[in-house]
Amino acid sequence: MEVPSDDTVLIEKGKKAGDPHVITVNCPDKTGLACDIFHVILDYGLYITKGDVSTDGRWCYMVFWVVPHSRSIIRWTHLKNRLLSVCPPCSVSFDWNQQQSKSCPVYLLKFFSLDRKGLLHDVTQVLCELELTIQRVKVTTTPDGRVLDLFFVTDKLELLHTKQRQDETCEQLHAVLGESCISCELRLAGPEYECLQGMSSLSPVIADELFHCEISDKEIHSQALSLDMMKLKRTDVVIDNSLSPAHTLLQVRCVDHKGLLYDVMRTLKDCNIQIAYGRFSLVTNGHRDLDLFIQQKDGKKIVDPEKQSALCFRLKVEMLHPLRVIIANRGPDTELLVANPVELSGKGRPRVFYDITLALKALGICIFSAEKGSYSTSDREWEIYRFLLEENCKFQLSNMMARNQIVDTVRRTLMGW
Repeated sequence: MEVPSDDTVLIEKGKKAGDPHVITVNCPDKTGLACDIFHVILDYGLYITKGDVSTDGRWCYMVFWVVPHSRSIIRWTHLKNRLLSVCPPCSVSFDWNQQQSKSCPVYLLKFFSLDRKGLLHDVTQVLCELELTIQRVKVTTTPDGRVLDLFFVTDKLELLHTKQRQDETCEQLHAVLGESCISCELRLAGPEYECLQGMSSLSPVIADELFHCEISDKEIHSQALSLDMMKLKRTDVVIDNSLSPAHTLLQVRCVDHKGLLYDVMRTLKDCNIQIAYGRFSLVTNGHRDLDLFIQQKDGKKIVDPEKQSALCFRLKVEMLHPLRVIIANRGPDTELLVANPVELSGKGRPRVFYDITLALKALGICIFSAEKGSYSTSDREWEIYRFLLEENCKFQLSNMMARNQIVDTVRRTLMGW
Protein backbone atom coordinates (compact mmCIF):
# COMPACT_ATOMS: atom_id res chain seq x y z
CA MET A 1 0.00 0.00 0.00
CA GLU A 2 1.40 3.39 -0.99
CA VAL A 3 1.01 6.41 1.24
CA PRO A 4 0.81 10.08 0.23
CA SER A 5 4.18 11.42 -0.89
CA ASP A 6 6.01 14.31 0.74
CA ASP A 7 4.73 16.77 -1.87
CA THR A 8 1.07 15.74 -1.54
CA VAL A 9 0.53 18.63 0.89
CA LEU A 10 2.83 21.65 0.93
CA ILE A 11 2.47 24.60 3.32
CA GLU A 12 4.32 27.81 2.57
CA LYS A 13 4.14 30.25 5.47
CA GLY A 14 3.71 33.97 4.88
CA LYS A 15 6.92 35.96 4.62
CA LYS A 16 5.85 38.50 7.21
CA ALA A 17 3.17 38.95 9.86
CA GLY A 18 -0.26 39.30 8.30
CA ASP A 19 0.67 37.65 5.02
CA PRO A 20 -1.47 34.65 4.07
CA HIS A 21 -0.02 31.16 4.15
CA VAL A 22 -0.31 29.04 1.00
CA ILE A 23 -1.54 25.44 1.21
CA THR A 24 -1.09 23.25 -1.88
CA VAL A 25 -2.70 19.81 -2.22
CA ASN A 26 -1.69 17.53 -5.10
CA CYS A 27 -3.19 14.02 -4.98
CA PRO A 28 -5.62 11.54 -6.58
CA ASP A 29 -9.19 12.81 -6.69
CA LYS A 30 -12.26 11.53 -4.88
CA THR A 31 -15.81 12.81 -4.58
CA GLY A 32 -16.00 15.28 -1.68
CA LEU A 33 -12.23 15.78 -1.36
CA ALA A 34 -12.54 19.58 -1.31
CA CYS A 35 -15.18 19.29 1.44
CA ASP A 36 -12.87 17.11 3.54
CA ILE A 37 -9.96 19.52 3.01
CA PHE A 38 -12.08 22.55 3.97
CA HIS A 39 -13.35 20.76 7.08
CA VAL A 40 -9.78 20.26 8.30
CA ILE A 41 -8.79 23.86 7.50
CA LEU A 42 -11.82 25.19 9.38
CA ASP A 43 -11.11 22.85 12.28
CA TYR A 44 -7.68 24.44 12.68
CA GLY A 45 -9.16 27.93 12.91
CA LEU A 46 -8.03 29.06 9.45
CA TYR A 47 -9.89 31.26 6.95
CA ILE A 48 -9.49 30.79 3.19
CA THR A 49 -9.04 34.18 1.51
CA LYS A 50 -8.94 32.77 -2.03
CA GLY A 51 -8.29 29.51 -3.81
CA ASP A 52 -8.33 27.35 -6.93
CA VAL A 53 -9.37 23.72 -7.42
CA SER A 54 -8.90 21.68 -10.60
CA THR A 55 -9.19 17.99 -11.47
CA ASP A 56 -9.35 15.77 -14.51
CA GLY A 57 -11.46 13.27 -12.61
CA ARG A 58 -8.46 11.21 -11.57
CA TRP A 59 -5.96 13.70 -10.18
CA CYS A 60 -6.67 16.85 -8.17
CA TYR A 61 -4.66 20.02 -7.63
CA MET A 62 -5.72 22.63 -5.09
CA VAL A 63 -4.11 25.80 -3.80
CA PHE A 64 -5.48 27.99 -0.98
CA TRP A 65 -4.37 31.20 0.68
CA VAL A 66 -5.26 31.06 4.38
CA VAL A 67 -5.03 33.28 7.46
CA PRO A 68 -5.82 32.41 11.11
CA HIS A 69 -9.26 33.44 12.40
CA SER A 70 -7.71 34.44 15.71
CA ARG A 71 -4.36 34.68 17.44
CA SER A 72 -4.38 31.02 18.39
CA ILE A 73 -1.19 29.12 17.64
CA ILE A 74 -1.45 26.90 14.56
CA ARG A 75 0.46 23.64 14.70
CA TRP A 76 1.40 23.53 11.03
CA THR A 77 2.98 20.08 11.15
CA HIS A 78 -0.17 18.64 12.73
CA LEU A 79 -2.30 20.45 10.12
CA LYS A 80 -0.24 18.93 7.31
CA ASN A 81 -0.64 15.45 8.79
CA ARG A 82 -4.40 15.92 9.09
CA LEU A 83 -4.64 17.07 5.48
CA LEU A 84 -2.58 14.07 4.38
CA SER A 85 -4.96 11.77 6.24
CA VAL A 86 -7.92 12.81 4.04
CA CYS A 87 -5.99 12.67 0.75
CA PRO A 88 -6.12 9.39 -1.19
CA PRO A 89 -2.63 7.90 -1.64
CA CYS A 90 -1.14 7.47 -5.08
CA SER A 91 -2.30 3.85 -5.14
CA VAL A 92 -5.73 3.53 -3.52
CA SER A 93 -6.18 0.09 -2.02
CA PHE A 94 -8.91 -1.74 -0.14
CA ASP A 95 -6.80 -1.55 3.02
CA TRP A 96 -6.63 2.25 2.83
CA ASN A 97 -10.38 2.56 2.38
CA GLN A 98 -10.93 0.30 5.37
CA GLN A 99 -8.50 2.40 7.38
CA GLN A 100 -10.39 5.58 6.49
CA SER A 101 -13.68 4.11 7.69
CA LYS A 102 -12.30 3.08 11.07
CA SER A 103 -13.53 5.24 13.91
CA CYS A 104 -11.20 6.67 16.52
CA PRO A 105 -11.68 5.46 20.09
CA VAL A 106 -13.80 7.74 22.27
CA TYR A 107 -12.48 8.83 25.67
CA LEU A 108 -14.36 10.24 28.63
CA LEU A 109 -12.92 13.36 30.22
CA LYS A 110 -14.68 13.80 33.55
CA PHE A 111 -13.92 16.67 35.89
CA PHE A 112 -15.54 18.25 38.88
CA SER A 113 -14.95 21.91 39.68
CA LEU A 114 -16.28 25.04 41.29
CA ASP A 115 -18.44 27.12 38.94
CA ARG A 116 -17.44 30.51 37.53
CA LYS A 117 -18.22 32.67 34.50
CA GLY A 118 -16.57 31.47 31.31
CA LEU A 119 -15.57 28.12 32.79
CA LEU A 120 -17.05 26.02 29.99
CA HIS A 121 -15.41 28.05 27.24
CA ASP A 122 -12.02 27.98 28.97
CA VAL A 123 -12.21 24.18 29.12
CA THR A 124 -13.33 23.99 25.49
CA GLN A 125 -10.42 26.21 24.44
CA VAL A 126 -7.96 23.87 26.14
CA LEU A 127 -9.47 20.89 24.31
CA CYS A 128 -9.22 22.71 20.97
CA GLU A 129 -5.59 23.64 21.61
CA LEU A 130 -4.87 20.00 22.47
CA GLU A 131 -6.56 18.96 19.20
CA LEU A 132 -9.25 16.94 20.95
CA THR A 133 -12.62 16.77 19.19
CA ILE A 134 -15.77 16.93 21.31
CA GLN A 135 -18.16 14.17 20.23
CA ARG A 136 -20.68 14.46 23.06
CA VAL A 137 -20.89 16.59 26.17
CA LYS A 138 -23.00 16.71 29.33
CA VAL A 139 -22.49 19.58 31.76
CA THR A 140 -24.47 19.91 34.97
CA THR A 141 -24.36 22.50 37.77
CA THR A 142 -25.11 21.12 41.23
CA PRO A 143 -27.20 23.03 43.82
CA ASP A 144 -24.04 23.93 45.78
CA GLY A 145 -22.46 25.76 42.82
CA ARG A 146 -20.20 23.02 41.54
CA VAL A 147 -19.98 21.72 37.99
CA LEU A 148 -19.77 18.14 36.76
CA ASP A 149 -18.50 18.01 33.18
CA LEU A 150 -18.53 14.91 30.98
CA PHE A 151 -16.70 15.44 27.69
CA PHE A 152 -16.58 12.54 25.25
CA VAL A 153 -13.63 13.26 22.97
CA THR A 154 -11.53 11.77 20.20
CA ASP A 155 -7.89 12.63 19.59
CA LYS A 156 -6.83 14.02 16.21
CA LEU A 157 -3.28 12.95 17.00
CA GLU A 158 -4.45 9.44 18.05
CA LEU A 159 -2.20 9.51 21.12
CA LEU A 160 -4.75 9.66 23.92
CA HIS A 161 -4.06 6.04 24.83
CA THR A 162 -0.60 7.07 26.07
CA LYS A 163 0.02 8.17 29.65
CA GLN A 164 2.01 11.19 28.45
CA ARG A 165 -0.90 12.51 26.39
CA GLN A 166 -3.41 11.89 29.19
CA ASP A 167 -1.17 13.61 31.72
CA GLU A 168 -0.70 16.58 29.36
CA THR A 169 -4.47 16.96 29.03
CA CYS A 170 -5.14 16.90 32.77
CA GLU A 171 -2.21 19.21 33.51
CA GLN A 172 -3.40 21.84 31.04
CA LEU A 173 -6.92 21.68 32.46
CA HIS A 174 -5.57 22.07 35.99
CA ALA A 175 -3.50 25.06 34.81
CA VAL A 176 -6.61 26.79 33.41
CA LEU A 177 -9.04 25.87 36.18
CA GLY A 178 -6.55 26.45 39.01
CA GLU A 179 -7.80 25.84 42.51
CA SER A 180 -11.39 25.58 41.30
CA CYS A 181 -10.60 22.12 39.86
CA ILE A 182 -11.61 19.45 42.37
CA SER A 183 -10.90 16.31 40.33
CA CYS A 184 -10.02 15.29 36.76
CA GLU A 185 -10.28 11.83 35.21
CA LEU A 186 -9.58 10.59 31.68
CA ARG A 187 -10.34 7.07 30.44
CA LEU A 188 -11.84 5.11 27.58
CA ALA A 189 -15.58 5.73 27.31
CA GLY A 190 -17.90 2.93 28.33
CA PRO A 191 -21.65 2.30 27.99
CA GLU A 192 -22.40 5.83 29.18
CA TYR A 193 -21.35 7.14 25.75
CA GLU A 194 -24.05 5.14 24.02
CA CYS A 195 -26.62 6.53 26.44
CA LEU A 196 -25.77 10.07 25.26
CA GLN A 197 -25.81 9.29 21.53
CA GLY A 198 -29.33 10.60 21.14
CA MET A 199 -30.81 13.90 22.17
CA SER A 200 -33.55 14.45 24.69
CA SER A 201 -36.74 15.04 22.74
CA LEU A 202 -37.52 18.36 21.11
CA SER A 203 -41.11 19.52 21.23
CA PRO A 204 -42.83 19.88 17.83
CA VAL A 205 -42.95 23.65 18.33
CA ILE A 206 -39.20 23.89 19.00
CA ALA A 207 -38.34 21.51 16.16
CA ASP A 208 -40.46 23.55 13.74
CA GLU A 209 -38.79 26.80 14.80
CA LEU A 210 -35.32 25.27 14.36
CA PHE A 211 -35.85 23.65 10.98
CA HIS A 212 -38.77 25.31 9.22
CA CYS A 213 -36.64 27.94 7.44
CA GLU A 214 -36.00 25.45 4.63
CA ILE A 215 -39.56 25.90 3.40
CA SER A 216 -39.32 29.03 1.24
CA ASP A 217 -37.02 31.84 0.17
CA LYS A 218 -39.30 34.34 1.91
CA GLU A 219 -38.95 32.55 5.22
CA ILE A 220 -35.19 32.18 4.75
CA HIS A 221 -34.89 35.95 4.50
CA SER A 222 -37.08 36.36 7.58
CA GLN A 223 -34.51 34.26 9.48
CA ALA A 224 -31.50 36.15 8.14
CA LEU A 225 -29.50 37.36 11.13
CA SER A 226 -30.00 40.85 12.46
CA LEU A 227 -31.76 43.69 10.65
CA ASP A 228 -28.56 45.57 9.85
CA MET A 229 -27.42 42.56 7.81
CA MET A 230 -30.64 42.25 5.80
CA LYS A 231 -29.46 44.67 3.13
CA LEU A 232 -26.36 42.50 2.62
CA LYS A 233 -28.16 39.19 2.46
CA ARG A 234 -28.60 39.06 -1.28
CA THR A 235 -27.56 35.62 -2.41
CA ASP A 236 -27.36 34.74 -6.09
CA VAL A 237 -26.93 31.17 -7.33
CA VAL A 238 -26.90 30.80 -11.10
CA ILE A 239 -26.52 27.71 -13.31
CA ASP A 240 -25.25 28.06 -16.89
CA ASN A 241 -24.82 25.20 -19.37
CA SER A 242 -23.77 27.30 -22.36
CA LEU A 243 -20.09 27.84 -21.57
CA SER A 244 -18.83 24.26 -21.49
CA PRO A 245 -19.75 21.20 -23.55
CA ALA A 246 -19.12 18.83 -20.63
CA HIS A 247 -19.67 20.82 -17.44
CA THR A 248 -22.31 22.96 -15.78
CA LEU A 249 -21.12 26.33 -14.53
CA LEU A 250 -22.35 27.12 -11.02
CA GLN A 251 -21.88 30.76 -10.05
CA VAL A 252 -22.42 31.92 -6.49
CA ARG A 253 -22.33 35.42 -5.06
CA CYS A 254 -23.18 35.91 -1.39
CA VAL A 255 -22.17 37.55 1.86
CA ASP A 256 -19.00 35.94 3.17
CA HIS A 257 -18.99 34.06 6.47
CA LYS A 258 -16.76 31.69 8.38
CA GLY A 259 -17.03 28.24 6.87
CA LEU A 260 -18.80 29.43 3.70
CA LEU A 261 -16.64 27.33 1.39
CA TYR A 262 -17.11 24.30 3.62
CA ASP A 263 -20.90 24.84 3.60
CA VAL A 264 -20.93 24.93 -0.21
CA MET A 265 -18.65 21.92 -0.58
CA ARG A 266 -20.51 19.73 1.91
CA THR A 267 -23.75 20.50 0.08
CA LEU A 268 -22.23 19.47 -3.25
CA LYS A 269 -20.69 16.38 -1.64
CA ASP A 270 -24.01 15.27 -0.16
CA CYS A 271 -25.66 15.81 -3.58
CA ASN A 272 -22.96 13.67 -5.28
CA ILE A 273 -21.80 16.63 -7.36
CA GLN A 274 -18.23 16.53 -8.66
CA ILE A 275 -16.12 19.65 -9.20
CA ALA A 276 -13.86 19.81 -12.24
CA TYR A 277 -12.64 23.35 -11.66
CA GLY A 278 -13.34 25.96 -9.03
CA ARG A 279 -12.16 29.47 -8.25
CA PHE A 280 -12.83 31.30 -4.98
CA SER A 281 -12.22 35.03 -5.35
CA LEU A 282 -11.13 37.51 -2.72
CA VAL A 283 -13.91 39.07 -0.67
CA THR A 284 -15.13 42.40 -2.08
CA ASN A 285 -17.36 44.67 0.02
CA GLY A 286 -18.21 41.74 2.26
CA HIS A 287 -19.25 39.49 -0.65
CA ARG A 288 -17.64 36.35 -2.02
CA ASP A 289 -17.78 35.08 -5.62
CA LEU A 290 -17.45 31.39 -6.46
CA ASP A 291 -17.21 29.91 -9.96
CA LEU A 292 -17.51 26.13 -10.11
CA PHE A 293 -17.59 23.84 -13.16
CA ILE A 294 -19.47 20.78 -11.97
CA GLN A 295 -20.88 17.44 -13.11
CA GLN A 296 -23.24 14.85 -11.72
CA LYS A 297 -21.78 11.61 -10.42
CA ASP A 298 -22.41 9.98 -13.82
CA GLY A 299 -20.16 12.56 -15.47
CA LYS A 300 -23.01 14.46 -17.14
CA LYS A 301 -24.10 18.08 -16.95
CA ILE A 302 -27.08 19.12 -14.84
CA VAL A 303 -29.73 19.83 -17.48
CA ASP A 304 -32.93 18.85 -15.68
CA PRO A 305 -34.62 22.16 -14.62
CA GLU A 306 -36.00 20.55 -11.44
CA LYS A 307 -32.54 19.32 -10.41
CA GLN A 308 -31.08 22.74 -11.16
CA SER A 309 -33.75 24.48 -9.09
CA ALA A 310 -33.38 22.03 -6.19
CA LEU A 311 -29.59 22.47 -6.09
CA CYS A 312 -29.77 26.27 -6.24
CA PHE A 313 -32.39 26.41 -3.51
CA ARG A 314 -30.46 24.08 -1.20
CA LEU A 315 -27.28 26.10 -1.67
CA LYS A 316 -29.17 29.30 -0.80
CA VAL A 317 -30.51 27.71 2.37
CA GLU A 318 -27.06 26.51 3.43
CA MET A 319 -25.43 29.88 2.76
CA LEU A 320 -28.11 32.03 4.35
CA HIS A 321 -28.77 29.81 7.34
CA PRO A 322 -26.00 27.20 7.77
CA LEU A 323 -26.62 26.96 11.53
CA ARG A 324 -29.93 27.40 13.32
CA VAL A 325 -29.98 29.43 16.56
CA ILE A 326 -33.04 30.03 18.74
CA ILE A 327 -33.97 30.72 22.36
CA ALA A 328 -36.93 28.96 23.89
CA ASN A 329 -38.56 28.28 27.24
CA ARG A 330 -37.86 24.94 28.90
CA GLY A 331 -40.31 24.91 31.76
CA PRO A 332 -39.35 27.85 33.98
CA ASP A 333 -35.87 28.02 32.43
CA THR A 334 -34.47 29.70 29.32
CA GLU A 335 -32.74 27.46 26.78
CA LEU A 336 -30.43 28.31 23.89
CA LEU A 337 -30.49 25.78 21.05
CA VAL A 338 -28.12 25.55 18.10
CA ALA A 339 -28.56 23.05 15.24
CA ASN A 340 -25.52 22.07 13.17
CA PRO A 341 -26.13 20.02 9.97
CA VAL A 342 -24.19 16.77 9.66
CA GLU A 343 -22.73 15.51 6.40
CA LEU A 344 -23.81 12.13 5.08
CA SER A 345 -20.34 10.98 6.13
CA GLY A 346 -21.28 11.74 9.76
CA LYS A 347 -19.21 14.90 10.29
CA GLY A 348 -20.59 18.24 11.39
CA ARG A 349 -19.05 21.70 11.17
CA PRO A 350 -16.13 21.87 13.64
CA ARG A 351 -15.65 24.30 16.56
CA VAL A 352 -19.36 25.01 17.02
CA PHE A 353 -19.30 24.32 20.76
CA TYR A 354 -16.22 26.54 21.04
CA ASP A 355 -17.92 29.47 19.28
CA ILE A 356 -21.15 29.19 21.28
CA THR A 357 -19.37 29.18 24.63
CA LEU A 358 -17.12 32.04 23.46
CA ALA A 359 -20.18 34.17 22.66
CA LEU A 360 -21.87 33.41 25.99
CA LYS A 361 -18.65 34.18 27.86
CA ALA A 362 -18.36 37.53 26.05
CA LEU A 363 -21.94 38.33 27.08
CA GLY A 364 -21.21 37.38 30.69
CA ILE A 365 -23.91 34.73 30.72
CA CYS A 366 -23.45 31.70 32.96
CA ILE A 367 -24.45 28.24 31.74
CA PHE A 368 -26.41 26.10 34.17
CA SER A 369 -26.26 22.98 32.02
CA ALA A 370 -25.19 22.00 28.51
CA GLU A 371 -25.43 19.00 26.25
CA LYS A 372 -24.54 18.01 22.72
CA GLY A 373 -26.39 15.18 20.99
CA SER A 374 -27.77 14.02 17.66
CA TYR A 375 -31.22 14.59 16.18
CA SER A 376 -32.85 13.28 13.00
CA THR A 377 -35.30 15.12 10.77
CA SER A 378 -37.01 13.63 7.75
CA ASP A 379 -34.09 14.32 5.41
CA ARG A 380 -30.90 14.67 7.46
CA GLU A 381 -28.99 14.34 10.71
CA TRP A 382 -28.16 17.26 12.99
CA GLU A 383 -25.95 17.96 15.96
CA ILE A 384 -28.00 19.81 18.56
CA TYR A 385 -26.40 21.94 21.27
CA ARG A 386 -28.61 22.84 24.23
CA PHE A 387 -27.71 25.33 26.97
CA LEU A 388 -29.80 26.23 29.99
CA LEU A 389 -28.90 29.85 30.79
CA GLU A 390 -28.74 31.50 34.17
CA GLU A 391 -30.56 34.78 34.75
CA ASN A 392 -28.40 37.78 35.65
CA CYS A 393 -28.76 41.53 36.13
CA LYS A 394 -27.57 42.42 32.62
CA PHE A 395 -29.75 39.94 30.78
CA GLN A 396 -33.30 39.51 32.00
CA LEU A 397 -33.98 36.39 29.97
CA SER A 398 -37.71 37.01 29.92
CA ASN A 399 -37.03 40.23 27.98
CA MET A 400 -37.37 39.78 24.19
CA MET A 401 -34.68 42.34 23.36
CA ALA A 402 -32.20 40.56 25.61
CA ARG A 403 -33.05 37.24 23.99
CA ASN A 404 -32.60 38.69 20.52
CA GLN A 405 -29.22 40.08 21.52
CA ILE A 406 -28.09 36.67 22.75
CA VAL A 407 -29.22 34.93 19.55
CA ASP A 408 -27.62 37.61 17.39
CA THR A 409 -24.30 37.49 19.27
CA VAL A 410 -24.13 33.69 19.14
CA ARG A 411 -25.00 33.64 15.45
CA ARG A 412 -22.49 36.35 14.59
CA THR A 413 -19.75 34.48 16.44
CA LEU A 414 -20.58 31.29 14.58
CA MET A 415 -20.54 33.17 11.26
CA GLY A 416 -17.29 35.00 12.05
CA TRP A 417 -18.80 38.52 11.96
